[in-house]
Amino acid sequence: MFASRSITLALAALASAFFDCTFAEPVRAKSVKACSTISKQELASCKATTASDKALALAKCANMSDPAAIKTCKDQASSDAADEASNCKDERHLRTTVCDRLGEAPYTPAFVPASFTHSTTIDNPLFPLVPGTTFVYEGQTADGFEHDEFAVTHDTKLIDGITCVEVHDTAKLDGVLSEDTRDWFAQDDTGNVWYCGENTATVLDGLPQSLDGSWTAGVDGAQPGIIMEASPAVGDFYRQEFLVGEAEDMAEVQSLTDSAMVPFGTFNDDCLKTEETSTLAPGDVEHKYYVANVGNVLTVDVATGERSELIAITTGN
Repeated sequence: MFASRSITLALAALASAFFDCTFAEPVRAKSVKACSTISKQELASCKATTASDKALALAKCANMSDPAAIKTCKDQASSDAADEASNCKDERHLRTTVCDRLGEAPYTPAFVPASFTHSTTIDNPLFPLVPGTTFVYEGQTADGFEHDEFAVTHDTKLIDGITCVEVHDTAKLDGVLSEDTRDWFAQDDTGNVWYCGENTATVLDGLPQSLDGSWTAGVDGAQPGIIMEASPAVGDFYRQEFLVGEAEDMAEVQSLTDSAMVPFGTFNDDCLKTEETSTLAPGDVEHKYYVANVGNVLTVDVATGERSELIAITTGN
């Protein structure tokens, strides 16, 4: 006996489904492209901010009465917007480079208490932080003579479950306080020194002007980074801090045998040299030099040649 047409069609459908399930290509999960997505969204945010800034500037122009002043104001608004738009593109280019080097996965480092059993003992030879120690740096800048004191305090802060050492970093320009920062660091059991957060304030006439760049690991998606590796190797490239749109500093190890001469001393062929950049500041590049059992001895702004040199290390405070 022959089956009815409806039964025949049903059997054919079942056979087709069986064939598809058995021999069809398996369904693959889409690869996560977190880094590229962040880059794309930050570009959109940057463009929106640029448009907003221009609109606000033009609104201020509209409140002027002098035609010449209005024209000058509008021209300046357009010029500023063009500069900001160019900066947005430069930021996107830098982020693309970072994604190529670090991969697409979300940046979620293994920052867990079990790996930090002696977190406040920071004795990495290239970045030792002994409470009571102050590193003093000086250098001439375009804005004036800078005096910086990087003071390791006896205070600690619990960040994302890990106890971190607090450093009070103050900068003065021509004797006047210009920046006041609290940094927090912790060392893991393998010897890596982690940057756990900062509260930074630019100061003008004795009053805080901006807290831009402040972040704390575990808050609003902020992640810690490495400030000094336990075993640096040439070519190592890593994040020092990460909070989208606020803190995106990177570092790359360039040499283990560089040299530096500063008031504190001369160091031949025994300096670790790193290059620091930020996707938030295209064109800002710093070279930093570290010496074992001393720490950071020199920072050079690549674009301007300005130097911040170690002049003294004091102890006992």
